[in-house]
Amino acid sequence: MTVASAKKDLGSPLPVKRRKGFDKQGKLAFWLLLPACVAVFGVIIYPMFRTLIVSLFQVNSALASVTPFVGLGNYLTVLSNSDFWASIGRTLYFTLVSTALELILGLIVAGLLNANLKWRWLFRTIVVIPWAIPTIVNAAMWKGIFNAQYGALNALLTQLGIIQNYQAWLADPTLALNMVILADVWKTVPLVAFFLLAGLTAIPPELYEAAKLDRASWPRIFRSIVLPMLVPSISIVLVLRTVEAFKVFDIIYAMTRGGPVNGTATVAYYAYETAFSDQNFGVGSAISYIITIFILVLSAVYLRLLRRSDLSLL
Repeated sequence: MTVASAKKDLGSPLPVKRRKGFDKQGKLAFWLLLPACVAVFGVIIYPMFRTLIVSLFQVNSALASVTPFVGLGNYLTVLSNSDFWASIGRTLYFTLVSTALELILGLIVAGLLNANLKWRWLFRTIVVIPWAIPTIVNAAMWKGIFNAQYGALNALLTQLGIIQNYQAWLADPTLALNMVILADVWKTVPLVAFFLLAGLTAIPPELYEAAKLDRASWPRIFRSIVLPMLVPSISIVLVLRTVEAFKVFDIIYAMTRGGPVNGTATVAYYAYETAFSDQNFGVGSAISYIITIFILVLSAVYLRLLRRSDLSLL
């Protein structure tokens, strides 16, 4: 017997054992993943496909027996509606202002949490509390704070002498939208801060020491060291928060129901009103898919910027 044939004989049983082991692991993995796949299909894939089908028909009632096929007619109706474009404008304003404030305040909070303090762990625990509060509870809390008769904000500003009379913070369309942004920023800043804190802790201390030896000022250190090293973290925050802010619904539903005078009706709330209040499910489904297209475009742009930022750091 040659050496090659001996090796072949010794190695022949191994593929069979590995195949049996692989089959057992594959079956186990299949049965473990099956419930998750069923849930994803039932909660995400089927509703998306069903919504796409409904958007191509004229469905004016949940019990409608006759639903004429209109093709892209619902989409053309939405795109030619001035109320839709007004909701897009409010959504873009909400997204830009809230994301910018969250980045600025999140960076400040992350810097404080990264400082070498004695009770740093306690401060980090306290900061995460706003993010842990459910959105509906957060909205109800801020709605009480902004109340025109017994709100805490009016009481505080009156006692400080800033205002003389109680203000109806949620009665003016523009002011109400800004108040909703304030409530959303208060809840989301901790999440942004912890994303940026992860980036701050990854900066090597040697860079700070070298900058101090060069007698660089803190603005120079921030501009030349901290900010470039935080670009990946900032890019991730921009992607996540822009997508979430663009499809904001729950906090607006709980605080203002889109009012006053549709002043806080974002595009997601406009889709909800069209589909469920007006019982126009075809147009509401079309709005939902237009929102999806907007989000996909924004995500693609941000991911492209993120890829460029990663390449620039190499």
